[in-house]
Amino acid sequence: MKKRFIAGAICPKCKAIDTMALTKENNVEKVTCVSCGVQMAQPEAHVEKEVRAQEQVIGVFKP
Repeated sequence: MKKRFIAGAICPKCKAIDTMALTKENNVEKVTCVSCGVQMAQPEAHVEKEVRAQEQVIGVFKP
């Protein structure tokens, strides 16, 4: 399985920097911290839109 690391990403659990890896399993994108193992997933069919001032957000991953 191919992992793509997310530059500058901070793990919400262990607060490690540059340890978040993006993978795709069964058409579901998953982000995993290679340091502590916490995982977040986002199905393609339903992406919640969140707008934050001063940010450009493509999608929001939820645990």
